[in-house]
This record gives sequence, structure tokens and C-alpha cells, in this order.
Amino acid sequence: MRSPAETAPLIPAMRRLLYVAAFLVFLAGLVLFVFPLRTADWFAWTIEPPMTAVFLGAAYWSSALLEVAGARSAGWDRARLAVWPVFVFTTLTLGVTLLHLDRFHLSPEHPPLARFATWAWLAIYAAVPVAMLVIGRLQLRSRGPAGQPAAARAPLPGGLRLLLAAVAAVLLGVGVALLVVPAAAAALWPWPLTPLTARAVGAWLVGLGWAAAYALRSGDALTVRPLGVGALAFALLQAIALLRYGEALTWASAPAIGFVTVLLAIGAAGGWILALRPAAGRR
Repeated sequence: MRSPAETAPLIPAMRRLLYVAAFLVFLAGLVLFVFPLRTADWFAWTIEPPMTAVFLGAAYWSSALLEVAGARSAGWDRARLAVWPVFVFTTLTLGVTLLHLDRFHLSPEHPPLARFATWAWLAIYAAVPVAMLVIGRLQLRSRGPAGQPAAARAPLPGGLRLLLAAVAAVLLGVGVALLVVPAAAAALWPWPLTPLTARAVGAWLVGLGWAAAYALRSGDALTVRPLGVGALAFALLQAIALLRYGEALTWASAPAIGFVTVLLAIGAAGGWILALRPAAGRR
């Protein structure tokens, strides 16, 4: 049975925060996914090769869908799968930004739009984690209506639990490696990464892995739908990215094969979660 905090409705402040966060990551994804060759002019830092930019853009857009799905949820039990992974990602990305601040477009020789994007980036990544903590605390203090019975759980199938566990382990392991030892870990990535881009990718992988682990911990087919939306979108957008800039990969190499395998696993997990909803609802 769910706790009173889990069954509480989503408070308006949290819903608004998720919508605002979704809009912001949509804008970041728009530059990276649609215009990967213009990051020197339009983004907070220059990203090379373009495959890295479209990878990050796909991650931002899939995160936007995750956050919209969370914002549209009636209760906290679903929306939290869109909140805490995003909090983890934004906090890690703020640390990566401060560690590599010299690579960002802050100096006068950079184009005005790039400088504006940099200051907006710094403001957003400084504010969003704090806002999520403050509003999250308000949300956790909220409770469901008195006397309302808590809904029964619909356990995730065993096969899906194994798949989520495998995806979480791989994403968290690779993501932590890219964050901690970017030069060594980047050698195992399917296309070239700089220390900054390695850590930026690592922050995304840890956020995604955290989401998979959080869904596994929840173990409830009725509350993991936002993750299904985000995971399926991530896999499909990354497939489009590979069609556009896949020449950056050595396809016969172990890193490329591993990358595609993990993408397929993420897409399969997302599709499986979405397919569970009607059956779970009938139960």
C-alpha cells in the first residue's frame, strides 16, 4: 500500500516547476538536436563532434517529455519519477559546469547569443536544483484526502524488473566512470569525447540510470508511466541521431555494439512500461 505522501495530489507549485523545466530543456534540445553545427554561436559551450550535440539534444528532448508526463500526473506517486532523476542530473551538471567553466562562452570574443546562452545556463542550473528541493519538501509534506483508501500496487513483471536492473546498472556504472575518470572512460565510448563532453554525457547517464533504479524500487506498474514515455522517446531520438551522424561511430567496435544494445534495452523497457498501463488499469 502507498503512504499518505505518495497518494497526495501533485501540488500546483510542483506542476508549474515541471512544466517550466520541460520548456527549458526543450529549448536546449532544439539548439543541440536541430542545429548541432551552430553550438559555437548559439549554445553555452562549443560541442564537437556533432554526434555529441545530437546525443545531448535527444536526451534533453526525452527529458522534456518525461517532465510533461510528470506534470500531467494527478498524484505525486507518478510525478516523482520525473522529479528526482532531474534533480540528480541538474545537480551533477552544475558541478560539471563549474569544473569546466573556462570552456564556456563567457568572454567578449564569443558571439552575443552564445554569451546570453551561457549566463542563462548558469542561472538555470543554479536555480532548478534549489527550486526542486524547496518545492519537493512542500510536496512531501502534502497528504492525500483524509479517509481515502490507498490504491493497491500492481507489481512490475519479473522480466521488466530484470531489464530495468540491467539498464540501471550499466547507465550508472558508465555514467559515474565518465564523471570521475573522463579521459579513461571516454576511450570506451563509441565516438570521441573531451573531458567536458564526457562529463556532460556522464551526468545524463547517471540521471537516466537513477530513473531506472527509482522505477525498479517503486516496483509499481501503475506509477512508472512517465519513465516509459521518457525512455521510449530517448531510444527513438537517439536512433534518429545515429541516422544523421552515425559516421562518427566505428560500427564493428565493441563500444558501438554496446551502445546500440543499451539503446535497444532502454527502448524495450519504455515500450514495455507503456504497454503495461491498460492491463494494470483493468486489474
